[in-house]
Amino acid sequence: MELKSSAFKAYDIRGKFPEEVNEELAYRIGRVFPTLFNAKRVAVGHDIRLSGPEIQKALELGLTEMGCEVVDIGQCGTEMIYFATAHLGLDGGIMITASHNPKEYNGLKLVRKEARPISGDTGLKDIEAKVMAGELGTPAEVPAKVIEVDIMKEYIDHLLTYVDMSALKPLKIVVNSGNGAAGPIIDELEKRLPFNFVKVYNTPDGSFPNGVPNPLLMENREATAKVVREEKADLGVAFDGDFDRCFIFDENGDMIEGYYIVGFLAKAFLKKNPGAKIIYDPRLTWNTIEVVEEAGGTPVMCKSGHAFIKDCMRKEDAVYGGEMSAHNYFKDFSFCDSGMITWLLVAELLCQAEGKMSEMLKERMERYPISGEINSKVADAKAVMAAIEAKYGSTGEVCKMDGFSVNYPDWRFNVRISNTEPVIRLNVETRGDKKLLEEKTAEVLAVIRA
Repeated sequence: MELKSSAFKAYDIRGKFPEEVNEELAYRIGRVFPTLFNAKRVAVGHDIRLSGPEIQKALELGLTEMGCEVVDIGQCGTEMIYFATAHLGLDGGIMITASHNPKEYNGLKLVRKEARPISGDTGLKDIEAKVMAGELGTPAEVPAKVIEVDIMKEYIDHLLTYVDMSALKPLKIVVNSGNGAAGPIIDELEKRLPFNFVKVYNTPDGSFPNGVPNPLLMENREATAKVVREEKADLGVAFDGDFDRCFIFDENGDMIEGYYIVGFLAKAFLKKNPGAKIIYDPRLTWNTIEVVEEAGGTPVMCKSGHAFIKDCMRKEDAVYGGEMSAHNYFKDFSFCDSGMITWLLVAELLCQAEGKMSEMLKERMERYPISGEINSKVADAKAVMAAIEAKYGSTGEVCKMDGFSVNYPDWRFNVRISNTEPVIRLNVETRGDKKLLEEKTAEVLAVIRA
């Protein structure tokens, strides 16, 4: 079976099955992983994609041939691999998932001890080199075993440590699992929580009968929003396929941008952890900085991307970190991201507030209106970035931590090149001026699309 290095991305391995991601690739990764990371016991699981079980079987064969015991946690979400790796004291974890990609895709996310991410800077390129060269190491004299472990109860118990159960009220919550891996977790949480769940596409189905589980797509949002309005629910929650991200809808069915959730959760964490550090990414910043500083915390900017954020959180010993892309990271969850913890915390805050979800963030959204991330396909991304820098580079306060950001007194913007495609991503925000937001968004877009 042919192997293609195009499956190796910046933070994970991902591509079409079986052209780019297949059993041979998984088997070779299984052979290489134990030697590179001195791994004796590794957690393995898969999401709901139809190719998951066969990829997992090949991966497990490679691992066990090298004498590495596999702790098989079965069908799960990515954050359950993080939890299993840390909670069981394993040497690593491998999740078989392509997250929010279309159904014909699959992939692998890898972590080492303590659920520390393995990315291009921390070993993924070494794995790629050995896999592509066929340098698979020497098998052990005696193959290791695969043991099946059910971590559901311990995982659910851990999730519930993040909320004050006595503060929870019988909210009506619409939950859209998108036929992804979140459904069974919601079923288990339902047994322990006072919420009235209205479930949408709750049954895992790798054929994705209701479309790819990616709530960021405008066409996918209405499936959740419509039910929120019809049911007069207090809150809506939609997950991507492997549920490491969740997306929050208010009682009107309007999806709340992940940017505002970062400030919302940061404030809550600072109440419990006075003076703590909060990590945020450079794409949108003003709201987070202001909320954190007003709450007595220290905002720390970090390059976007889960591997960078997790590393930064460990170095800074930050209690919480959030990206505008709806990835939220928690110190007590091995500094990893969790969609489940995120929505539980939002629901707890709603219970404590005695108000409506839309009211809780209205003032912040009006104070710092945003464009939303606007993607533009371009012929030459580097040339576009050079043109933007030539026009704006000497006119404001420039930051190049992640792409190109410029701050002015009343507005700011960030542009980045996609890691995976010829796309420029633009984010603009202003200080309470929606007209200026429209003008400046159009102005920067004109440069990008010239």
